[in-house]
Amino acid sequence: MKIYDELVWRGLVKDVSSPDLEEKLNNGGMTFYIGTDPTGDSLHIGHFSSFLISKRLKEAGHNPILLVGGATGLIGDPKPDSERPMITKETVDHNFACLKKQAQDIFGFEVVNNYDWSKDLNFIDFLRDYGKFFNINYMLSKDVVKRRLDDGITYTEFSYMIMQALDFAWLFENKDCTLQVAGQDQWGNITAGIELIRKKIGGQAYGFTMPLLTKSDGTKFGKSEGKAIWLDREKTSPYEMYQFFINAEDTKVIDYLKFLTFLSVEEINELEQSHQSEPHLRKAHQALAHSVITFLHGQEAYDEAVNMSKMLFSGNISSLSYDQVAVLFDGVESVEISEDLNILDCLIAVKAASSKREAREFVNNGSVLINGTKIQDLEFVVSKENAFDKKATVIRRGKKKYVVIKHI
Repeated sequence: MKIYDELVWRGLVKDVSSPDLEEKLNNGGMTFYIGTDPTGDSLHIGHFSSFLISKRLKEAGHNPILLVGGATGLIGDPKPDSERPMITKETVDHNFACLKKQAQDIFGFEVVNNYDWSKDLNFIDFLRDYGKFFNINYMLSKDVVKRRLDDGITYTEFSYMIMQALDFAWLFENKDCTLQVAGQDQWGNITAGIELIRKKIGGQAYGFTMPLLTKSDGTKFGKSEGKAIWLDREKTSPYEMYQFFINAEDTKVIDYLKFLTFLSVEEINELEQSHQSEPHLRKAHQALAHSVITFLHGQEAYDEAVNMSKMLFSGNISSLSYDQVAVLFDGVESVEISEDLNILDCLIAVKAASSKREAREFVNNGSVLINGTKIQDLEFVVSKENAFDKKATVIRRGKKKYVVIKHI
């Protein structure tokens, strides 16, 4: 299957600037860029799909460039509903360094910073050399601008489109870059760059967008209980990533396989058939988690995530390290305790039981586990000495109620 046909099959093509682009993509040899602003110090799953498109194109014979916007990051791409908060130059520089290293480590792309060619451009030159090529009516017609007009949009945000177009023109002239790839929300900025190259340089450039990766309700994919799923394992552990993918929506998991993995058409079709006939086996979810985690962090990280998940499901967590416990129960209710407590008093203290009578019933019924071990001794003492590295004790009552004691 040719690269353009594969991108279409995977649902990765939304808007295309020219019908000529299909042939050019299939023939290889284009230099293209994909951009992101350094608003954070790590990429997240929302970026991952577009970065994989870049890798797909590279394997088809094209040359990728990653632009991290040290200049545009100081301005802020207009949001549909509000102005982005400004971030400091120091924060932008720090984030740029982090994203550059991450992108090079994971994908091996060339990374450029638009601050390098934007910092010396003065305001008069900006207006004379670039502003004159932009028609206000054209800029006002862009979706994100139109949606903000009633509530107001600042000149700073309004100028973002020109800055991104300037980036495309600079890369066209200095890197022979003729293609920009981005999410569908960047279509107006892409076409602005194509027009600037045509009017100012007399060149022909191209662009295409990909659909945003979303959940079934239309919200952006990549959030778990309000937290982004980061590619940096220090921000999102392989275990957390595994849980995120293994619990992905059944109705969307095949789409996610197409967007986020290099599994072949045949492999994905086979997984889709299994998903339809035996959804309880969750083979598609397992394949999704395995593909993403091993790509980012390796097989060992995936195996550890699976083992931790099995331990949590079985309740047998006694062999975990404290660091693994900290990851496994991140976000679980925790209570600080500074003294040793009898098991009954402890259950009351952490609100796992409302009274000694109820606590006694839980213990006698065998529904209380301390660090993965069932406790039926009413005289058992919960102490720092028996905790994970003398730092934490995990109490499980029943199948789902967990509380972490932090010993102080």
